[in-house]
Amino acid sequence: MDTYTPLAEKLRPNGFSDFIGQEHLVGTGKSLRKLLATGFLPSVVLWGPPGTGKTTLARLLAKGSGAEFIPFSAVTSGLPELRKVLVLAEQNQRMKLKTVVFIDEIHRWNKAQQDALLPHVESGTIILIGATTENPSFEVIGPLLSRAQVFTLQELSEEDLQKILGKAKKELKLKFSQDAERFLIDSARGDARTLLNMVEMAGNTEPSGEITVSFLEGLLTKKSLTYDKNGEEHYNVISAFIKSMRGSDPDAAVYYLARMIEAGEDPKFIARRMVIFSSEDVGNADPQALQVATAAAYALDFVGLPEARINLSQAVTYLATAPKSNAAYKAIDSALSEVKKTGALPTPLHIRNAPTKLMKNLGYGKNYQYAHADEEAAVTHEHLPEKLAGTQFYEPGSRGHEQKIRDYLENMSSERKKRENVTRGTKQD
Repeated sequence: MDTYTPLAEKLRPNGFSDFIGQEHLVGTGKSLRKLLATGFLPSVVLWGPPGTGKTTLARLLAKGSGAEFIPFSAVTSGLPELRKVLVLAEQNQRMKLKTVVFIDEIHRWNKAQQDALLPHVESGTIILIGATTENPSFEVIGPLLSRAQVFTLQELSEEDLQKILGKAKKELKLKFSQDAERFLIDSARGDARTLLNMVEMAGNTEPSGEITVSFLEGLLTKKSLTYDKNGEEHYNVISAFIKSMRGSDPDAAVYYLARMIEAGEDPKFIARRMVIFSSEDVGNADPQALQVATAAAYALDFVGLPEARINLSQAVTYLATAPKSNAAYKAIDSALSEVKKTGALPTPLHIRNAPTKLMKNLGYGKNYQYAHADEEAAVTHEHLPEKLAGTQFYEPGSRGHEQKIRDYLENMSSERKKRENVTRGTKQD
């Protein structure tokens, strides 16, 4: 039985002469061509937008240097898989053979995972080729970056995409109207893989092989939306993720977590949103929520994907099922609004610090009540500036731990009033 080979794989170039785009790197006399001509291949980081040829270039570099090519995805592979490859690479090294380890989306590996590559790059056990869509200055650790050459790829031009489309039409024996070709190239946005996937979908859907723009518009609107980290679907999914946790729906929350992980969303972004959520939407209704969220963020950095998906799932389901309160969030926004409106009001003298004799003579710290000296830890004096006396910014709810906070504050208020009444009665006597 014939096995299915995607169009993008069928058309993958076998040599630099077939490679389309990135002339500034692979053109005659350019850096990558000159590098291979020396017979020496250092560790390399390929930085550029999706679908611009990073994986293909990595394969061609390995082939041109006579090295065994071992591909990795940083999203689905971690240190256990790397250790197995290193055993093979050490065997190759003993036989005077070179091993290229290609890590796609290397920015998704955390510091510990990237650190694990260092000794093997330094010893020459492996030649590392990393591919990333993110700025390597921020996403690749300094020691690793200093041992690699960075090559920047550019978004493919319309002329480049037109050449690739020509090859795809010939391979699939398709005919496109001029408007249809224009539509495909505009929709691809410099991404060859996107272009070839659209062409293949059109070819498999239209038996006649003649493709019009109206057919493409109808076909592509039926496609699932792609998850673009900077596009609408990114905001749709993260919004659904947060609202599912807020609505105490762990099933939906973990589903949207899976959507983001599978689409290649930056897991640190997900973890940051969870840390924010733990205070914004759970708050003191369950004070442990912040600890769980920050622990998951630490675990992500310590363990890395794919294993850290389990830590993220634990935190997401915890946050989704925790009692909810936005009181802390409302409190700080209310206080900030007041500060902007009234400015820097004078701090009451009795709670000011008095480290010098002059300050004490001016009344700093006078009549301050030390809470720990009281049996109930209750004080009667005001802490807010005089103009804001009695203002309540934090209003705890009735869910979870906040009910205890509410009860405590009500008891303290009642105790304070009793003591104030006693003080007034003593003064009148």
